[in-house]
Amino acid sequence: MFSSITGRARHEQNARSERCDAVDERCHLCSDDAVVGRVTFVDTDGRTATVNFDEGSATVALDLIDANVGDRVLVHMGFAIERVEAS
Repeated sequence: MFSSITGRARHEQNARSERCDAVDERCHLCSDDAVVGRVTFVDTDGRTATVNFDEGSATVALDLIDANVGDRVLVHMGFAIERVEAS
C-alpha cells in the first residue's frame, strides 16, 4: 500500500487538508462548519487547548496538530485540525 512511513504521513496530511480548509471554513466530507480561532492556553499533558472565537471560547483537542499560544487554528467537531496562517 504505502512504501514508507513518509509516504503514509504525506497521504494522511493531504487527505486531512482536502477535507477541511480555512478558505471556505467548511468540511468537505460532512459539510459542517469549521471555525478559525486563536489559541490562548495549551495543556501539553492533556493535549488540549483553549481557543478563543468571536462567539466565545472552547477547549479543543490537539490530537491532530501541534499548536502554541497565539496560533490561529481551524477547529472542527472539537478538534484543532489545521494551523492557519495570517492573511
